[in-house]
Amino acid sequence: MPPLHEGQRVAVLADSQNLYHSSHSLYSRNIDYETLLDTVVADRELVRAIAYVIRADSPNEEEFFEAIEEIGFEPKIKDIKTFADGSKKADWDVGISLDAVTLGDHVDVVALCSGDGDFSRLCSHLRHQGVRVEVFSFGNSAADELLDAADSFVDMSEEKERFLL
Repeated sequence: MPPLHEGQRVAVLADSQNLYHSSHSLYSRNIDYETLLDTVVADRELVRAIAYVIRADSPNEEEFFEAIEEIGFEPKIKDIKTFADGSKKADWDVGISLDAVTLGDHVDVVALCSGDGDFSRLCSHLRHQGVRVEVFSFGNSAADELLDAADSFVDMSEEKERFLL
């Protein structure tokens, strides 16, 4: 795998639901998306930053969508689905995976901001294609299989005051 260096082309894919639930269950705080993006990109070339979000008719969510866009993320929004039994579901796993594979042909690095173990196979695929995979998440809620499949892992818990509002 290529080493970390200036000039690498980076795609940042933020699984906002995973980050939200992790930061709230561990610290009852929100993610600082501006710091996250700046940290991930560092001195490299940002090709694309996408934040995958769910519209759940929560207070202030439209303000959040606008704020992440101002920071530099392209918000991809999916409506939550409510089923007849009252259960709700919304996730972006397939969308994130498809975007990562597509972007993999155009970048040196895919930075996956999620701790979801479902992405371990995606990481293995991208690495096989010669793309460096960096995972940014909270260690206490990140799946071991995801961390094992990535080239590097930044444990946001180690610098929680930096990554949380």
